[in-house]
Amino acid sequence: MSSGQLQQAVSTRFEVLPLNDTAALVDHLPAGTTVTVTASPRRGLEPTLELSGRLQSAGYRAVPHIAARSVSSTGHLVDVLDQLTAHRISEVFVVGGDSTAPAGPFPDALSLLRAAEELGRLPERIGITGYPEPHALIPDDSTVQAMAQKSRYAHYIVSQMCFSAETITNWVTAVRQRGIQLPIYLGMPGVVDMRKLMRIALRIGLGESTRYLRKQHGILSKLVNRYSADDLLAQLYPFANDPANGIAGWHFFTFNEVARTADWFQEFTTRHGEVSA
Repeated sequence: MSSGQLQQAVSTRFEVLPLNDTAALVDHLPAGTTVTVTASPRRGLEPTLELSGRLQSAGYRAVPHIAARSVSSTGHLVDVLDQLTAHRISEVFVVGGDSTAPAGPFPDALSLLRAAEELGRLPERIGITGYPEPHALIPDDSTVQAMAQKSRYAHYIVSQMCFSAETITNWVTAVRQRGIQLPIYLGMPGVVDMRKLMRIALRIGLGESTRYLRKQHGILSKLVNRYSADDLLAQLYPFANDPANGIAGWHFFTFNEVARTADWFQEFTTRHGEVSA
């Protein structure tokens, strides 16, 4: 498929960090846009829930990340679910979280989902994480098994940040071969300065991104010089727009470069011929 024939995937999501100025940063996005809000092991879930509530009230579709390891008890889980109800938030993205030790009885996303089910309080729509590359803390066999177990609760999967189109497409193919047919959002960095990415990751304790950058020898300087969001998106577009692959759309890790990422994506789709899916 030539670049002129590329078609837009179903939908686009923008992931943001719950910092003090984040609500102002998303003003660039049209009402109704899906904005997901990360959870930090250092700051806990409260900033995530508070910002999600503000975004939902402002007309966005807010999707808070609920990190299982940050939930200290069943009572805390009930409080989190109550806050979701109060904010009229019906969708969550459930992750294990990057805390070294769980704050309570939920060491992973699966245990939290089971607890919510026992409470009769499963959210209306649930997303879970997929790992195109090996997780820094969890063996591959465990992530594969966990996805299969979590998939009964989930409505979609979001792939973790990855800089290789080949790695992403091979992973999607493997997921489908294992019989998991949930829609997948392809996760990729937006238009982000890599040095800023590293600074924010270290400040907020965003473990997966930080671990990825740290474990690669010289990767930061290489990415600064070589990584191109345009190239990665162009490589993934034909795959994303093949219905056989079950791709729901794009999940951009903006690291709060929301306006730059949104403008870049709009310009990209204009150049390549945006077509409604």
